[in-house]
Amino acid sequence: MKELTTDRLWLRRFTSDDSDFIFDMYSRWEVQRFIGLTPRLMTERVEADERTARYAAVEHPVHGIWAITDKSTGQRLGVLLLKPLPASGSETQPGPSCEIEIGWHLHPDAWGQGYTSEGAEAVLAHAFATGLNRVLAVTNKNNVASQAVARRIGMTRTGTTADFYNTECELFSIERE
Repeated sequence: MKELTTDRLWLRRFTSDDSDFIFDMYSRWEVQRFIGLTPRLMTERVEADERTARYAAVEHPVHGIWAITDKSTGQRLGVLLLKPLPASGSETQPGPSCEIEIGWHLHPDAWGQGYTSEGAEAVLAHAFATGLNRVLAVTNKNNVASQAVARRIGMTRTGTTADFYNTECELFSIERE
């Protein structure tokens, strides 16, 4: 997985040292409320360790799960994802689709400072430079903050869909120029 940088950010691979941050971020309702079919708080440290290990294990030339880090201070800010988008299916677990999604989860202490847009633009540039032609984003219909980020990074809302994650969501798209 390629590390990326912007003026203010270092998007890097997760390490076991990130578990405390992961636990802190995903144990907050304001972060979790729009994630997943049935949002729930992370309540056990072992969950953070397992998630951090999963994030750290991503090894792909295009896809990635990056720790968003302030370049000057080293402060952890959130997570940026570029990964296959699960298609809705008849089972409780969505199956694979042919689409790639960009997504983000930011710690509330980092909200409102443009970090998500800045990091997401770098991830999109990486996606298109490595050959992807289109990237999608899906958001909970009530997550207006994430929808605003999608628009700020040049994505276009294409409607409401139930094609992904076995739920209805707002769909955004951007294509390589």
